[in-house]
Amino acid sequence: MTEQYESPLAGSGVDLDVLTANERSSVLVVDDEQDTIALLKTILRMAGFNVLGAMDGAEALKKMTSHNPDIVLLDLMMPGMDGWETYKHLRTISETPVIIVSAKSTNEDVVDGLQRGADDYVTKPFHKGELVARVESVLRRTRKPKEISRLVFPEINLTIDLKTQEVFLVETSIHLTAKEFAVLSNLGKHAPAIVSYETIVKNVWGEDTEEAHRRLKYLVYLIRRKFQTVLPDAELIHTVDRFGYKLQTEN
Repeated sequence: MTEQYESPLAGSGVDLDVLTANERSSVLVVDDEQDTIALLKTILRMAGFNVLGAMDGAEALKKMTSHNPDIVLLDLMMPGMDGWETYKHLRTISETPVIIVSAKSTNEDVVDGLQRGADDYVTKPFHKGELVARVESVLRRTRKPKEISRLVFPEINLTIDLKTQEVFLVETSIHLTAKEFAVLSNLGKHAPAIVSYETIVKNVWGEDTEEAHRRLKYLVYLIRRKFQTVLPDAELIHTVDRFGYKLQTEN
């Protein structure tokens, strides 16, 4: 007989990889197995959560920045950037709670995970009712206003600190003026999407005028020059003719 689980959250959530988030709590599932992501998405959606998935650490960081989920379910044994390295990067940009969901199931593994700062630890194979209960429990304990303080792009080794207005490229500090930082942070918040000229000038100067467009073009030129002092061949800000700019976040 198929196991039935009823959550106090009524109705199904939505898949945020397909549909924009609504007001339900959202969960980012990070696992290198597509079948595991699909299973967790189904369980969580039926429990009333919105869900999105990432198959590696780099994709997880992108979706953390673009969607700002309420909680992360993180696998440990992933190729390339493993779970703990991903966790370290996640913690530099957000205090969003993280539950480890791993096949590493010894008592020592669980204790180590909790001592490293994970909010909970669930071993595979898991009982779906217990998993949902753990997610709900962590959310009750940790719920507070969400705020992304840093934008991190590991593929190009770029960090934009939104609180201190510091920028680091290949671990080298790049000094930007307030307006230069405002332009770059606008691109970073939308990366890897294209940001129109109109959107940037309105956000930075509060007006869409020819003069603002000229200022924008000059500031982008200055930012590129500063980036090239660290990476001479870098083309991190791309011009999309007659539309806008985009931050190139992949090598």
